[in-house]
Amino acid sequence: MASMETAAEHERILREIESTDTNCIGPTLRSVYDGQEHGLFMEKLDVRIRNHDREIEKMCNHHFQGFVDSITELLKVRGEAQNQVTETNRRLQDDGKVLITSMEELKQCRVQQRNIATTIDKLSHCLPVLEMYSRLQEQMRAKRYYPALRTLEQLEHTCLPRAGQYRFCSIMAENIPKLRTQIRDTAMTQLRDFLESIRKHSDKIGETAIKQAQLQRSLDSSVATQPRALFGRRGRKEAVAATGTGTDSDGQGGSPVSEQDSGILDVEDEEEDDEVPGAHDLVDFSPVYRCLHIYTVLGLRDVFENYYRKQRRKQARLVLQPHSNMHETLEGYRRYFNQIVGFFVVEDHVLHTTQGLVNRAYVEELWELALSKIVAALRTHSSYCDDPDLVLDLKNLIVLFADTLQGYGFPVSQLFDMLLEMREQYGEILLKKWNITFRQVLDQDNYSPIPVSTEQEYRHYTSQFPLQDPELDKLPFPKKLPFSEFVPKVYCQLKEFIYACLKYSEDLHLSSTEVDDMIRKSTNLLLTRTLSHCLQYAIKKKNVGLAELVQVIINTTHLEQSCHFLEEFISNITNVPPDTVNATKLYGTSTFKDARHAAEAEIYTSLNAKIDQFLQLADYDWLAAVQGGGTLTASDYLIDLIAFLKSTFSVFTNLPGKVAQTACMSACKHISTSLMQLLLDPEVRQISMGALHQLNTDVKECESECPRLVFHLLELFTQWDWSTYLADYGKPTCKYLRVNPHTALALLEKMKEMSRKNNVFAQFRKTDRDRQKLIDTVIKQLRNLIAQHHT
Repeated sequence: MASMETAAEHERILREIESTDTNCIGPTLRSVYDGQEHGLFMEKLDVRIRNHDREIEKMCNHHFQGFVDSITELLKVRGEAQNQVTETNRRLQDDGKVLITSMEELKQCRVQQRNIATTIDKLSHCLPVLEMYSRLQEQMRAKRYYPALRTLEQLEHTCLPRAGQYRFCSIMAENIPKLRTQIRDTAMTQLRDFLESIRKHSDKIGETAIKQAQLQRSLDSSVATQPRALFGRRGRKEAVAATGTGTDSDGQGGSPVSEQDSGILDVEDEEEDDEVPGAHDLVDFSPVYRCLHIYTVLGLRDVFENYYRKQRRKQARLVLQPHSNMHETLEGYRRYFNQIVGFFVVEDHVLHTTQGLVNRAYVEELWELALSKIVAALRTHSSYCDDPDLVLDLKNLIVLFADTLQGYGFPVSQLFDMLLEMREQYGEILLKKWNITFRQVLDQDNYSPIPVSTEQEYRHYTSQFPLQDPELDKLPFPKKLPFSEFVPKVYCQLKEFIYACLKYSEDLHLSSTEVDDMIRKSTNLLLTRTLSHCLQYAIKKKNVGLAELVQVIINTTHLEQSCHFLEEFISNITNVPPDTVNATKLYGTSTFKDARHAAEAEIYTSLNAKIDQFLQLADYDWLAAVQGGGTLTASDYLIDLIAFLKSTFSVFTNLPGKVAQTACMSACKHISTSLMQLLLDPEVRQISMGALHQLNTDVKECESECPRLVFHLLELFTQWDWSTYLADYGKPTCKYLRVNPHTALALLEKMKEMSRKNNVFAQFRKTDRDRQKLIDTVIKQLRNLIAQHHT
């Protein structure tokens, strides 16, 4: 059964092979190979092939004669056709040679056209590269590095990729990094040259900026300092270039402003009129802008910013370091300020014309550093200065320096605070100067009333000193002013001092009240310290006579009376009423009053010293006997002393009554005290009644010039009126009220000692014995009196 199915299957496959296209026979054959009866199928296939061969052979034998006839006819036709083809081919070959020649020519022409088109296309891409590179070389030779960098960028990113892979393109591509490095290094070199140039010329830049500020202030002093002026032509061009908008279509206009590499321009080229050239007109900032743009394009902006700031910080430290001898001249300070102003003018301009190269925080940090160093340097160097004119000029220079920088937006309050500190130093220097001036005036004065012989002379002195004396005005010429030259000179010097203080207070942005207070305090120091010490010096110095001291008192009296005129003078120049609340008052009245009191005391001291000189000539014989007859005459020294006192008291007529009276009282008291000291001198142990009579005569002689002095004591002894003294002692109506019992007891002891020495002779004279007993009795009574009053 299986064999029958296999045979049927093989039969089906054979029919399928006979009837199916050869392209689809693959699956059929696969089924055969997949089966197990492959050999059987092959046998069946061979049988079928043999059957078909027999059929084909039968068919061929049946149609053979017709086939032979057809072949014979075909051979004939072939011969004829071959001849025709050969002839046609010959003719075609003949005609084709011309055509082939033309075709070859056409082909060659087409190749040439294609090559030309290709060449033109390649050249259209290469020529811009060559032109760009040529332009790059020209820009490099002309030192126009920023346009060269832009050309280099365009060449690298646009032209070379289009040109293709050529050797010259490879060479150019290899040179591009080198050219970038060359441009970067050259730009940095120009920047270094620029930084070095502005470092050397910063004083010139600062000087110009300060002149502008000074001109602005002089044009309108009532208006606050204006912000810095608009940039000049160059500054505006630089600002446009800094924003990157000033470019041309061909890439040649991208360089900021000019390609000149000098940091400082020629002023003559910029000055087209008579105006002061702007500080920015003196500086060509193109190296900064160029280098900034180049480093920005190269992607190194941060590197450039750090380098620029670092270098400027170093320059700032150099600028802020003053010369060791800066304090010697004003020019040294001016050069120092000019350099600082020049530095910060440059930084301010860079701040406002570049985008982020320096920022406000960086500039403010630099200014804070500079301000602390400036203040420290000025404090140090100004402390060496002892010339008030130089200090005043320095103050004006600092004010101008501060106003200039304030116009650029820098805070300068610390500078004005320092100027107020310098005000104290300036005041001390003024006091030293006026101390010398006052001493010269006092040394040169003749201490005599000023004689005036004409109205012109009189007006001259009254214009210098506010003398108001109607009685003196009525007197005819010639006449004398009550004071000496010292008074108007001192008064004028006081006004000059006030003017000097006012000059320093100008432009310090102080109110009128503050200026008035400062001037008054300084004037008080001048009066209470300097002038007071000078007056004390004039009064205390050696060889000053009583006449000079009297004139000093008169002078200080008039100066004291002029103090309210000084008050008015200060109020007039400061426009502050003298009755303003909390206004400082001048201490001139007390100063001159103290000087006058010192002169008065010196008069008393000097007068007493002169009296002592006369008293040193006193030569009393304390053991002299009582003269029996005739009158005693005053001692020679006392006569000379009285003559001296008369002449001296005549000089005192120009003094105030109280002063003259006090001087007379002081002299008399001193004479009384000195004579009393003569009596009570411990070295004088014995005193005779004759000596007391002589001393009593001298006392009576000077009674007309002095009070009663020791008259009561001597009268008590010479009159021997002890009963009255002892009875009335302690009563207000006592005749001998001024006699001290201790003094009387001491004098009695000396008389007792005298009696004891003469005791040998006293026993033969009853009167002497009685006097001795009387002395002993009085001594006992005085001791009892003293004891009673002591208890």
